[in-house]
Amino acid sequence: MATAVLTRWRRWDRPALHLLCALPLLILSVKGLSGDLGANPIEALVRGIGDWALRLLVVALAVTPIRRLTGLSRLAAYRRMLGLWAFAYVVLHLSAYIVLDQFFDWQAIAGEIRKHKFITAGILSVILLLPLAATSTGAMVRRLGGVRWKWLHRLVYLAVPLAGIHYLWMVKADTRQPIAYLVLILLCLGARLFHARHSRGAGLQ
Repeated sequence: MATAVLTRWRRWDRPALHLLCALPLLILSVKGLSGDLGANPIEALVRGIGDWALRLLVVALAVTPIRRLTGLSRLAAYRRMLGLWAFAYVVLHLSAYIVLDQFFDWQAIAGEIRKHKFITAGILSVILLLPLAATSTGAMVRRLGGVRWKWLHRLVYLAVPLAGIHYLWMVKADTRQPIAYLVLILLCLGARLFHARHSRGAGLQ
């Protein structure tokens, strides 16, 4: 019985996860079309997409520490999917800002980048995430080689904290939520650093 349930779950877990990741975007879209995003719908849409981008980045970053802590090896199969969904939300967040908020006014966007450090942090995070998304396929892993691919994907350890800083600097009043995200990010990075040092020390014994 347990084996049958596990087999059935493994058959449907990926479609279910795709659906869960797409659901926030669907809800935001429905709210936008129905005029239910408040007095400033464009700002609400840009921020709503950005919130989910950061959440998915944190979840993707947490997969490996949680897998090591729980021993649930199946979680590793979800990491790439979550990372790509996070990047999709990042791209949509940036696109909504450029298209809906700034109307492709590149001069104004450049001025905003110079004026607001939170935008600079966000842009840097996107730049660091680009090569990770571009090399996320198995073919790119083989082309780059495992060692180089792993070194490249360590950029995520800079990109995700920058995304958290982007959120923290953007918030003007209640900073509890962005600080909570940054704490989670630091915990994930700390867990990875602890594991790396522990593994290196064990290898020397």
